[in-house]
Amino acid sequence: MNVTFERATPADAEALVKVQIAAFHHDSILYPDVEVGGPPGYDSVEGTRKKIEADEFYKIVHDGQIIGGIVVYDQGEGHYHLDLIYLDPEYHNRGIGTQAMQFLEQTYAATKWTLDTPEYAVRNQHFYEKFGYVKVGTREEPDITLIVYEKLV
Repeated sequence: MNVTFERATPADAEALVKVQIAAFHHDSILYPDVEVGGPPGYDSVEGTRKKIEADEFYKIVHDGQIIGGIVVYDQGEGHYHLDLIYLDPEYHNRGIGTQAMQFLEQTYAATKWTLDTPEYAVRNQHFYEKFGYVKVGTREEPDITLIVYEKLV
């Protein structure tokens, strides 16, 4: 499937929030014991606008429509943190996630990548491990345990 990765603009915030809501709410379907929700601010247009202005925020576009997003934090000295990567559930299992990970590795001259994902999200864990990410610990947040991953390049 042909997709592009473009820097998001504040005008994209509403469309990105719609996709974030669909993506994160889908977890409650994949994992029935998980309540509907997502990371802090995932359902806020204003919060997403601020994140677009402050961070390296990309939109994933197919046929002119936003179908996903990626947020990267530059931690300095070649260390990048993948804060968010999400895709409209209608586009799962089409190789877009793989394209997104390849885009990141080609775009950033990273020596180290980090990310975290919910402990319950075994599908995400398998996905990240496929790209060489290794579990290095866990982090407790209110109401959720996150698995911390790292990849040295």
